[in-house]
Amino acid sequence: MPKLLTNPYTLLVLTTLFWSGNMVLGRGIRADVPPMALAFWRWAIALMLVLPLALPHFKAQWPLLKKGWKPVVTLGLLGVGCYNTFAYVALQYTGATNAVLLNSFIPIATIAISWAFLGKHLGRLEGLGVMISLCGALTIVARGDLQVLAHLNLNVGDVWMLGAVLVWAIYTVGLAWRPSGVHPMLMLAAMTSVGLLALCPAYLWEIASGRQINVHLASLASLAYVGIFPSFLGYIFYNRGVAEVGANKASLFIHLMPVFGTLLSAVFLGEIPHWYHYLGIGLIFSGIWLTMKK
Repeated sequence: MPKLLTNPYTLLVLTTLFWSGNMVLGRGIRADVPPMALAFWRWAIALMLVLPLALPHFKAQWPLLKKGWKPVVTLGLLGVGCYNTFAYVALQYTGATNAVLLNSFIPIATIAISWAFLGKHLGRLEGLGVMISLCGALTIVARGDLQVLAHLNLNVGDVWMLGAVLVWAIYTVGLAWRPSGVHPMLMLAAMTSVGLLALCPAYLWEIASGRQINVHLASLASLAYVGIFPSFLGYIFYNRGVAEVGANKASLFIHLMPVFGTLLSAVFLGEIPHWYHYLGIGLIFSGIWLTMKK
């Protein structure tokens, strides 16, 4: 593995890049790929990729996995079964602005849960970094106008997104209880299997209700992307990053999603960044730098 990819901060940056593309796709293909289908096939593709890497460790590490089945099942239900599914359902009803805005509160929720259940807290400098970074994310989402935030109306999609935020914060903190000694590929395969089993009834119900995938090149390419990058690589990178730097610092990198959303829009949609994009990006990077400074 290249040395750069062993740096936890590089892994967390790449993760948020992959997830930013996932958020854009989830909104863009909502008419062609229903939310349960998108969640199910995303993780089915990821499982097919991870199984060849996980199976060589299964026999030797099965006792460890069996002993720690409770956190494995819990993490699989939260991180695989619920978070992305809730986000995809949310994007059926709410705009990308609302979704990214609410998603920006994941670090705050993670820090609160980490403090309440693990007794961990940020120092003054780190806390200041989190708040500066959050202000940067809000600056981009609000397009530099506080009135945008004041006039946002919550709808059923936003409620689903708030549920996704809470689920991901619990998942991030819960990674501290994953079984030690289990190979990361085997751990990801186990969590993905749990999540897929949980998604099966919901996916079958969606099919029974008449909602199916509109199969064409764009929808298939989108499924391939979300299966390979946000799911397979993204979860490997994120779990490794959390293990290296802790839940509080790792969750802060979620604030990079508006940054990457801006850059992706400029590259693929020809949307020219405005002053508030540059201000927000500067605040986000300043906040992350302060948090990591110690």
